[in-house]
Amino acid sequence: MKLPQEFIDKYRNLLGEESDAFFTTFDQPSEKGFRINPLKSDPQKIQYALNKPVEYTKYGYYGSVSGKSLEHQSGYVYSQDLSAMYVAENVTVAPKARILDLCAAPGGKSTQVASLMNNQGLLVSNEINHARAKILAENVERIGAKNVIVLNESPARLAEVFQDYFDQILVDAPCSGEGMFRKDHQAVSYWNKDYPQQCAGRQKEILTSAYQMLAPGGSIIYSTCTFAPEEDEQVVEWLLEQYPALQIQPIKKYPGMDDGRPEFADSNSDLSDAVRLWPHHFKGDGHFIAKLTDTRPKKAAVSVKKVKKKRMNQRQSLTKEQLALWEDFSAVLTDGFHFSLADLRCYGDHLYFYQHSWPDISHLKFMRPGLLLGQFKKKRFEPAYTLALALQPQDCSQILEVSHDDWAKYVHGETILAGGSSLRNGWKLLVCEGKPFAFGKLVNGTVKNFFPKGLRFEARLLVV
Repeated sequence: MKLPQEFIDKYRNLLGEESDAFFTTFDQPSEKGFRINPLKSDPQKIQYALNKPVEYTKYGYYGSVSGKSLEHQSGYVYSQDLSAMYVAENVTVAPKARILDLCAAPGGKSTQVASLMNNQGLLVSNEINHARAKILAENVERIGAKNVIVLNESPARLAEVFQDYFDQILVDAPCSGEGMFRKDHQAVSYWNKDYPQQCAGRQKEILTSAYQMLAPGGSIIYSTCTFAPEEDEQVVEWLLEQYPALQIQPIKKYPGMDDGRPEFADSNSDLSDAVRLWPHHFKGDGHFIAKLTDTRPKKAAVSVKKVKKKRMNQRQSLTKEQLALWEDFSAVLTDGFHFSLADLRCYGDHLYFYQHSWPDISHLKFMRPGLLLGQFKKKRFEPAYTLALALQPQDCSQILEVSHDDWAKYVHGETILAGGSSLRNGWKLLVCEGKPFAFGKLVNGTVKNFFPKGLRFEARLLVV
């Protein structure tokens, strides 16, 4: 790979004798990794090899996965860079935690945090770019989490609403992307010697908003996929100066992980508690991680600020007809997957699960206001693809087991045949190899296709 000369000069100066080994990695293939999803039933029951676990994350493994496999489509596996995996591991998950992933797309860290939360507490995943927020929403939906809201707002706008609200805030900040160079060669073309400093300015703006949303006693996990000191140690140094209540917390380091470099900033020795994942020392594309905890006294209770602005999304209660349609459908759900009426809300004709204790987001732009359960259409209720992915096989009494070949046909948009004349017509949770993957409607032996048109694909034979 041809690297900019100014990039080469910069890192020769910063890394000295290490620089040759560092530059060599840009011409080497990236090591692949993936995570399994503990929210799913029997998450280790997959076709991918699990004989090479990643030491620093409970559910991570070395190896590659196909985005066109049953395991990926049904949310059992998620492909992720090995260094990126360690960021979410430093988010403290508690049963009633309020967690914000502020710059969340494409969703690797949000899906990892959500899987660790076990559907308890609240995760707000935000992305300012609408197109990327759509991808974020799709990735979050696939893992089957029921406690996630996906927003499409600026950090400054969120700070107006969620002051002192979140226990943990993850800021995987937009950066100069130097760790992406070998995976995305086009990223090199965006780089110039002033770019890291420009990114640092934007990162400080984002962190200013993040701190306004941090509950006293909470933590900010700051990370980048760049090697630039201007965006790493120097931004953390700025945070410490700007907010004296913040203190850097030591992050556990595994083999191949390096200390932060105090000499890259103001020589504050506490900066060594941060983590640098250099590609010539570590099997990953590269990351910087720092965890800062707020020392202000904790408050007894925190609520969102009421903002006097026009509601952009007007929720409504279910009509008697809608409630009857929902209750008729939900009779197939077992007691283990029950929704309280207080936690159901409609936006237009779409029905969502949204815990009544969660904050009012009607003034905010959102992609997914909770778990989409389905849509009311002409005196009928159509269950959502997202609901299917949130179910375990034991959560539904109307299950149809299908073969791998039929799974491949269904995700491609085709109808499939259901054997057995005794099968009752109606909605079925489709399950392949124990993995729920969609709803289908059985009509006289034929399963009509309701797989989302925008997500259909041609499945590939899995070779492991």
